[in-house]
Amino acid sequence: MQALRPVTIQRHFTAHTPGSVLYRCGDTVVLCTASLENKVPDWMVGKGKGWITAEYNMLPGSTSPRKSRERSGKVDGRTTEIQRLIGRSFRAIADLKKLGERSLTIDCDVLQADGGTRTASITGGLIALVDAVNSVFKGAPASEYPLNGSLAAISVGIVDGQPSLDLDYIRDSQADVDMNVVMTGAGRFIELQGTGEEATFDDDQLAALIKLAKHGITELTQIQRSALGEDWPW
Repeated sequence: MQALRPVTIQRHFTAHTPGSVLYRCGDTVVLCTASLENKVPDWMVGKGKGWITAEYNMLPGSTSPRKSRERSGKVDGRTTEIQRLIGRSFRAIADLKKLGERSLTIDCDVLQADGGTRTASITGGLIALVDAVNSVFKGAPASEYPLNGSLAAISVGIVDGQPSLDLDYIRDSQADVDMNVVMTGAGRFIELQGTGEEATFDDDQLAALIKLAKHGITELTQIQRSALGEDWPW
């Protein structure tokens, strides 16, 4: 499959954060909210720069059978790995000194899961992040704006011997190779996560997957730009 699943975006979905987006790609649905605080973690106080972090969670009804709710601060390894990926992806496009001593937290809550939840969280989270940043920096010159550009993420894989884009759960479970790719809107890589599932892959297949991911991220960047409209800052 060489096409993205249908994407729909609803900005300002909640009322109490400066950035919130309901992001749907196919049957995967994620609520991304961006909260802004005029303080930083204790270990950053006085350093003259801000911080961006992320939290990720799959709600109990997002899967069948029901996923148990994470309680008492207990977070499983998969959740920890994904929220670290989301946080460092956003920090890769930020100038934390320009942010000043402020903290941004991107919360990504999966309401319905059908593959690609981490990539949907990053792609939708960018829109929530921009809205939150614009609540302070809208209209600021590029020399003072704390985000250097956009980013998006997509999954690709080798399914039935062929490169495939934007894997849903069924195709992901059938993939011989799967990969998550995070890139800037300008085409620079932030992260590649590629794994052979009881299989291997060669240079040509890797190149094909990266080419397909670039194509998908180019499309997603245009979707993000359209969703933000005149609030697109670059």
